[in-house]
Amino acid sequence: MNIKAFIFRSVSVAAISCGVLFVVLNSSETVTGGTAKVKISASPSYPNFGINLPGEYILHGIDVSRHQRYIDWDAVSKMNHKDVGISFAFIKASEGRTVVDEYFNDNWKASKESGVLRGAYHFYRPHLTAQEQASLFIRQVPKLVKGDLPPVLDIEMRGSCPPARLRKNLKEWLVLIEKHYGMTPILYTNYGFYKHLLLGKEFKKYPLWIAHYKTPDINNMVDNWNFWQHSDRGHVNGINGGVDFNVFNGDIEELKKLCKK
Repeated sequence: MNIKAFIFRSVSVAAISCGVLFVVLNSSETVTGGTAKVKISASPSYPNFGINLPGEYILHGIDVSRHQRYIDWDAVSKMNHKDVGISFAFIKASEGRTVVDEYFNDNWKASKESGVLRGAYHFYRPHLTAQEQASLFIRQVPKLVKGDLPPVLDIEMRGSCPPARLRKNLKEWLVLIEKHYGMTPILYTNYGFYKHLLLGKEFKKYPLWIAHYKTPDINNMVDNWNFWQHSDRGHVNGINGGVDFNVFNGDIEELKKLCKK
């Protein structure tokens, strides 16, 4: 018996004797202990980013807002750890009908200059009309240029708006934005919101950006997703504090296909 097998067997026996099975491995494999069958799906550790990253994806990105304050985008674009860098960034532009992100213009310009693929998002407020919220976003982001990612609708709360009316209003925002920019917008939401309110056929055409931090594999929960926000505690050179981390479900050519032509 080699030393790894001996240690693993010893830990398993000790844990099972206490009624609990603890397994710590560095690769994906299935382990059987007693009547329990445990599927191990490990994520590689990236200490410079401060988190584990889903190992099967090659394109990683962040999303930012005024909470990150001033960002050194050159440092962001140059960061590389274990051949992983920041390929794309979504930047908050607006919220509701009057709120604009005070750091958006600087982030929008500097991210482009640094070579990071950029996209802008709007945080949707359910009690306001789609028209006034679309108008605010368009004033904040008058046009998109070649290589920009599609606009994003960020919906995370229902408020007191009835589900049917909310879905109608969200669809209206998406239609208005697509008409203005000539691009199909991205729909961002968390898993619970998506499951209960956004599974209708009216949203099938929109690229999906899903947020879920408590699963090692979003494929077990959602089909046909494009972006997955898997953590809000990453660290990147040039940014103070934690930042949201995302992966793209595809390669660089597939990501560029979504971008403005």
